Amino acid sequence: MLDNIRMAFASLWANKMRALLTMLGIIIGIGSVIAIVTVGDSLSGSLTDSLQSFGINNITVSLQQKTESDSGGGVRMFSMAQPSEEDLISDAMLEEYQTAYADSIYAISLESGLGSGTVGSGEDTASVQVTGVNAQYADANELELLCGRFIKDSDGERQLAVVSDLACETLFGRADSSVLGQSFQVTVGQKLLTFYVAGVYEYDDSGYFSMTGEDPVTEMYIPLAAAQKLGETDEGYQNFTVVAAAGTDTTAFLDETEAFFSSFYTRNESWTVTATSMESLIEEMTSMLNTVKLAISAIAAISLLVGGIGVMNIMLVSITERTREIGTRKALGARRGDIRLQFITEAVVICLVGGALGVALGVALGSVGASLLGYAAKPSLSAILIAVGFSMAIGVFFGYYPANKAAKLDPIDALRYE
Repeated sequence: MLDNIRMAFASLWANKMRALLTMLGIIIGIGSVIAIVTVGDSLSGSLTDSLQSFGINNITVSLQQKTESDSGGGVRMFSMAQPSEEDLISDAMLEEYQTAYADSIYAISLESGLGSGTVGSGEDTASVQVTGVNAQYADANELELLCGRFIKDSDGERQLAVVSDLACETLFGRADSSVLGQSFQVTVGQKLLTFYVAGVYEYDDSGYFSMTGEDPVTEMYIPLAAAQKLGETDEGYQNFTVVAAAGTDTTAFLDETEAFFSSFYTRNESWTVTATSMESLIEEMTSMLNTVKLAISAIAAISLLVGGIGVMNIMLVSITERTREIGTRKALGARRGDIRLQFITEAVVICLVGGALGVALGVALGSVGASLLGYAAKPSLSAILIAVGFSMAIGVFFGYYPANKAAKLDPIDALRYE
């Protein structure tokens, strides 16, 4: 076997350009597949990490318009109607839900958007998104304060605010405990509102959906009741977030949550409730990316077939050129199996060398592509191993016919070949 491998490399070295051109299809095919898989895995991994930062145990419960299929039809209603106050998820439903699943719930995050606004005056202004929240919002979103306290449910309609350190720097020139209790004004739409600083949190722009730039938009949290009063919104919620307690089966709890709230809407002709989780979203996203990655890889793999045909063609040419060599080896006692193994080994070596170059090219291109997209490169070890194994399989499959043809040559006819 070692002699066959040495002979294979000697043959490649003697015909370097021809060998390289033969490998080209293998290199392009393997390189394309590895590059696509590397970029796909990098994208999938980065998105998964970002989504997990929002809470893998988070379940989002939302109102959703019913379709006619829910009532036996098959056509979706595209009405843009807004739910009435009677359609909204009420505090009574939430209290009943908390009582029924107390052991499975870590926190329930409620919020009501008041709108975007501006704090500060003159050239020193900062953009904020004013959002009314409940006390458990901080637990659900793992919000850590630099100083002060977070919103309490007992704050009611008091105009207190928890603001970012960036907004504090704009308003007061500092973001420490000395700003607590200080008043400031925020313009929301046509309204000029006064609030008092209850707490300060550190703005984090590392999230996947963060809004970066010279003037990032930061969240300004106020009591939920105050936001509903100022915004003149209905009492109730179109959506909220539940954080499942540690050890809870999120998938099963999601189904139970959806069934619980949907039971309140069995007689509602227009609205129902759906529940989704980051876990299910990640699974769907990963499945979709894998499908796309597989489809593109299958197209790229066609070049492997072309490369394999090229290997078979070159091996046939090589056998024709080396007919007298084959005859000499047979005259010296080489068996058919020895000749067959020699040429299959040469085909496998060609494909393995081409596969190794393709892997190197694919990892390099994939890393560059992932870097250009802003993701950390994650070459797939399994894809590399499969690529190497596939290269060997191509060598054996497309090398067998030429090798078998060489093995069947008559030694006398081979020695007479000119």
